[in-house]
Amino acid sequence: MSKFETTGLNPSQREGVLYLDGPCLVLAGAGSGKTRVITQKIAYLLRECGYAGRNVVALTFTNKAAREMEDRVKLLVDPSLAKGLTISTFHSLGVRILREEARFAGLKPQFSIFDSDDAMAIIQDLLATTDRGRLRSVQQTISLWKNGLIDPDGAANVASTASEVEAAKVYRSYNATLVAYQAVDFDDLIALPARIFEQHQEVRERWQQRVRYLLVDEYQDTNVCQYRLVQWLTGVRAMFTAVGDDDQAIYAWRGATIENLAKLTTDYPQIRLIKLEQNYRSSQCILAAANHVISKNPKLFEKKLWSEHGMGDAISVSAMANDEAEAENVAMKISAARFEKRASWKDFAVLYRGNHQARIVEQAMRNLHIPYTISGGQSFFDKAEVRDVLAYLRLVANEDDDPAFIRAATTPKRGIGQATLQTLGQYAGERQISLFEALFEQGVEGSLATRQLEPLRTFGDFINRIRFRAGRGEAGQPVSAAEPAGSILDDLLSAIQYERYLYDTLDEKAAQSRWQNVLELVGWLKRKAEADAMGLLDLVQHVALVTMLERGDEQEPDAVKLSTLHASKGLEYPHVYLLGVEEGLLPHLGRDDEDVDPTKVADALASRIQEERRLMYVGITRAQRSLHLSWCQKRRRAREDLVREPSRFIEEMGLSAAELQLQPDTLSPKNRLDMLRAMLNKTS
Repeated sequence: MSKFETTGLNPSQREGVLYLDGPCLVLAGAGSGKTRVITQKIAYLLRECGYAGRNVVALTFTNKAAREMEDRVKLLVDPSLAKGLTISTFHSLGVRILREEARFAGLKPQFSIFDSDDAMAIIQDLLATTDRGRLRSVQQTISLWKNGLIDPDGAANVASTASEVEAAKVYRSYNATLVAYQAVDFDDLIALPARIFEQHQEVRERWQQRVRYLLVDEYQDTNVCQYRLVQWLTGVRAMFTAVGDDDQAIYAWRGATIENLAKLTTDYPQIRLIKLEQNYRSSQCILAAANHVISKNPKLFEKKLWSEHGMGDAISVSAMANDEAEAENVAMKISAARFEKRASWKDFAVLYRGNHQARIVEQAMRNLHIPYTISGGQSFFDKAEVRDVLAYLRLVANEDDDPAFIRAATTPKRGIGQATLQTLGQYAGERQISLFEALFEQGVEGSLATRQLEPLRTFGDFINRIRFRAGRGEAGQPVSAAEPAGSILDDLLSAIQYERYLYDTLDEKAAQSRWQNVLELVGWLKRKAEADAMGLLDLVQHVALVTMLERGDEQEPDAVKLSTLHASKGLEYPHVYLLGVEEGLLPHLGRDDEDVDPTKVADALASRIQEERRLMYVGITRAQRSLHLSWCQKRRRAREDLVREPSRFIEEMGLSAAELQLQPDTLSPKNRLDMLRAMLNKTS
């Protein structure tokens, strides 16, 4: 890379970009320009080092991060040099590997991918319970085992508590069900490629020849499985750069292990360690508080952030009487600060530890007519009832869509059980065909009893009739004329008796709410079909595109961002308000679990506090110019007022007495609104 192209990099960043003599670990503090190092290094490999685009792979954890990297690389590299370059999430690469190497995992190349809801439905059938907490616990335990490369046999051996023993039994049946369906879940997308590479040398070497250089972002968020995948991909050459920050490791609860950073230095003794400590985001005042807090954790690697932005605004800490006062106060402060600082709404973020804190803040924002967006909220298209109806439409449009087949065939219930679908899945897997195609083959009659086959074929005939009306004949051939989408939709809903199903399985209020969502979906589909002269098949394609776009990260609107601390990682805002900085909330100490081994309680608590401290560090370092903390003397939870104490993390920030407002705010809501009006009048 020429001198001109590295002039914008500081010495540590430049070293990270240019080092190519072996494995490299870049310890990148918050706001230290890690994405810049990764993208400049990709440009260096392609432009100066003779690497072909198809031989360079960069991995990260979110589609948003991958898109950002891709956009930056496009500005640095000629498209012809970047041809074949892979910048993707771990899971996207896993899909690609599995599609090519499916037979080594006993899969057909057109295997189905089950999302969390599809997987939960299988677990629910196996457990025969509607207890959501129990179902989630089993699902998470299985997920952690898969992320740790522990198979059902291994799980049965390590299960030590009653809930783990139950999860291990479910795990075995759950995996067998996935195999029968020729399907994988989200965790399999990484676990199965790792196992294939471990067990099949020829596959492993083929991919090592293909991946000549690997870059991995957010390395502290990798789990055991991802670590092994990186090892298998890079082999003995070990030409890779890992970028991470041990101080921002906040995902232990989903299997990530901070030890992966330390492990690199023992597994690769010759690894080059480079630290990025200059922060380009925050004022020195904010960084000093962040450094103070994180210094209380044991250090894997010593690191201290610094900035050339000057001291900046003092950090404020406010004690509030209760959570209602806290929410009103933050809304009022943001409304006033927007005028005073001549800022945009999107310059402000309100961060909190748990989703349950959002409701009261939303209410306060609406009361003052403040526009806001909330991260982690459920998309309309993710609602169960919307997904149920769309499953029918997806199957009408594409008979090879196995997850849609399973969902539609079993919702509402029509006498098609798990055992029937497993047998059908095994037959389809052997024949390398879809479930829908399998149910009409004569050979399937040898595997399924008449009582099992009858409801399946009745369902298949129903879908075929809808397909014909929508303009698709047998084997997907178009027919002369398709009926209007609206009338088909009405008849479909009527035939499956979905409204009756909701009222039979839910209480009246929930059923009514869900049915309204179905009517909203169908109304929108009808209007779209009429306005754009779309038939049902075109409409389904349009919906697929809309749902994919909605799950993407489009340009942020001018609105205050409400977000959990976990969801805020990687983002930055000029002005940050961090709520609920209280003992029991931040740090969140979890619930007492009877299953926990008493001898490990102290270690588990210490580990949890360290992770919560890293979460606090993440929250502090989201702020660029101003940071405002608040805690409540009392907080309402489940109709009970809980007495709260300020978080230990406040004291650990090393703030001056002037920054701490120790007395609670006792103003009445009316007085607060009067103050707000006075401030707005003054600034207007």
